[in-house]
Amino acid sequence: MDMAKTGYINARVEPKLKKEAEKVLRSVGVNTSDAVSMFLRQVVLQEGLPFEVRVPNKRMRKAIADLRAGKGKVYTGNTKDIFDTLEKGR
Repeated sequence: MDMAKTGYINARVEPKLKKEAEKVLRSVGVNTSDAVSMFLRQVVLQEGLPFEVRVPNKRMRKAIADLRAGKGKVYTGNTKDIFDTLEKGR
């Protein structure tokens, strides 16, 4: 099977988004082309988008805004401790 990378995709994105995404991808050792290929492979495997797409509700939008403003809580410890803490807060 020929696996040569000869197909092209042209996409226009906001320069800031491109720069931020490239920084994240570099930190995990993946270039943009490989990340797009990984995404497309997941689309094929999942037969759709490999993540849920939905608009955040009012509560989630407020939580996101709070976190971006530095108002969120930071939890440390292992995953079990974090979920135990969250369960106690309900």
